[in-house]
Amino acid sequence: MKAIKIISIILLSVLLLSSTAIAKDELDPAVKAKYKTIEANLLIGLKSDNEGLRTSCAYYLGEYKSGKAVLDLMKILRDDECYAARIVAALSLIKIGNRQAVYMVQRTSLFNEYEGVRKMSEKFYLSYLMKKYLEEHPEKTTELSYLKF
Repeated sequence: MKAIKIISIILLSVLLLSSTAIAKDELDPAVKAKYKTIEANLLIGLKSDNEGLRTSCAYYLGEYKSGKAVLDLMKILRDDECYAARIVAALSLIKIGNRQAVYMVQRTSLFNEYEGVRKMSEKFYLSYLMKKYLEEHPEKTTELSYLKF
C-alpha cells in the first residue's frame, strides 16, 4: 500500500514536471508571456525577507535557466545568512550554465566560509565539468557508465 502511494506520487511529479518543460518549448506567444511573468515574479521573490520563498525562487530560476537571475543568485551565494539558500543558489547557477556563474560556484567551492556550502559547491562544479566533458567526448560515456548523474 505504501509502495503504491510512493510510486503514484513519483509518477504524478514526473508528469507535472514534464508538462512544464514541454509547455516552455512551445512557440505560442501567450505561453512565452506567461513564462516572462513567472520569471519576473520569481526575481521579485529572490529579494524577499522570507528565506523559504527566497530559496524556492532561487531553485525555480535555475530550473528555468534564467539569465536575468545570475547576479541576484550570485549575491545570495556570497552573502545570504541561510545555509540552504546558498546551496540552492549554487545549484541554480550551475543549471543556468553562465560562465560567470560557473566561475562563482568554483570559487565558492574553495573559499566559502561554510564547509557544507564549499562541499556542495564543489560537487555541483565537478558534475558540471563531467557533463561538459561527456558532451565533448561522447565515446567516453560507456567507459564512465558506472558514474550516475
